[in-house]
Amino acid sequence: MIDVELRERIAALMPQAREELSELVAIRSVADPRQFPPEECLHAAEWVADRFACVGFDDVRLVETADGSNAVIGSRACANADAPTVLLYAHYDVQPPLDEGAWHTPPFRLTEVNGRWYGRGAADCKGNILVHLTALRALGEGVPVNLKLVVEGSEEQGTGGLESFVPEHPDLLRADTILVCDTGNAAVGRPAVTVSLRGMVNVVVAVEALTSELHSGVFGGAAPDALAALVAMLATLRDEQGNTSVQGLPNTQVWPGAAYPPEQFRHDAGLPEEAMLLGDGTVADMLWARSALTILGIDCPRVVGSAAAIAPRARARLNLRIPPGVTPEQATAALARHLKEVAPWQVRVTVDVETAGHPFLAATTGPAYRAMSDAMEAAYGTPMTELGQGGSIPLCTVFANTYPEAEIVLIGVEEPLTLIHAPNESVDPEEIADMALTEALFLQIYSAACG
Repeated sequence: MIDVELRERIAALMPQAREELSELVAIRSVADPRQFPPEECLHAAEWVADRFACVGFDDVRLVETADGSNAVIGSRACANADAPTVLLYAHYDVQPPLDEGAWHTPPFRLTEVNGRWYGRGAADCKGNILVHLTALRALGEGVPVNLKLVVEGSEEQGTGGLESFVPEHPDLLRADTILVCDTGNAAVGRPAVTVSLRGMVNVVVAVEALTSELHSGVFGGAAPDALAALVAMLATLRDEQGNTSVQGLPNTQVWPGAAYPPEQFRHDAGLPEEAMLLGDGTVADMLWARSALTILGIDCPRVVGSAAAIAPRARARLNLRIPPGVTPEQATAALARHLKEVAPWQVRVTVDVETAGHPFLAATTGPAYRAMSDAMEAAYGTPMTELGQGGSIPLCTVFANTYPEAEIVLIGVEEPLTLIHAPNESVDPEEIADMALTEALFLQIYSAACG
């Protein structure tokens, strides 16, 4: 089948892709029962299983993982028993919508605005599920490789359900190449593979200074203030230029790959031209090669309803992204040690780890990477580039450790304008079409290369 025929097939399949993405976005599959009913995630898992059963995965089923989430797994054999095996990965769970008032369209209703499709999960990662389905429908009975499938149900929560399942069932998902469809391109129409992922450590730091609130007029000035102590501690985590400055973590690494122009970053992030960018490295250095500390939330008295009282205790939730070369164990120890050493006034400090994940660095010299490069250039008409990714996918390290001989290729529809994890998430439908074409071409080219 030539490229033109595949393009035409995929173009003809796009109305179905939109209809199905609309159905999937409407399922509020946030894997947090404190926020949304768990039945929503079960509904999404069953939807995914049904659709992949319709494209030849005759053993597709739901398996419960250690965190209670359901992963969708299955396999599809081709006529050539000696053909390579490709594992297709995506996840059906999504981030919560956050402030629904900040959305310009309903978060769980796929809505087209200026050519883009808006809705929670439209890009991350339900759009990538439609990439897999559209590519396989375009190939029909002509899929030239053996396929395996895993669609995760709790990736956004970081609770590690699939991360524990994979090494416990290594033969179930063993493959020659793993397509992790949960990243994206440099921009719309600019194809890329992600070769580097930062790892992650989430901690909650708690400060206790008093046993209860004290009147700020009667005791303020001599009694220690937990909130003021916490603010002072957090202020030490970045220097004046914005570099993350956790004692014991390096912060001078350099990104060796393609640059990320500052003007492009400002555009992608929605920043004005005069906005200051943080750090003394390049944008690529700061995003992909160095650690980055973000304060995710603070527990303290609200402005409205607050009293003239000294806060006895306060907490903050911190997110530390770590590049390849730094382990979560090193980062956790350094962050906890730093926070306790800079704490003033002999306040009591505890640091509890919520979750941690290893960074990932892909090997890029095998036949799958060469096939992906050829497929992307054929689909997009421009050469593939290699990107880093500031986000974390701990499962990639699990895949690499469990299947050391497998090539792991990270692709997807999540270019910068998608605003994943934020209000007004969207996807460009052309990216779904072009990535579906890329995946279909990859399967053909990779099969021929391995034959």
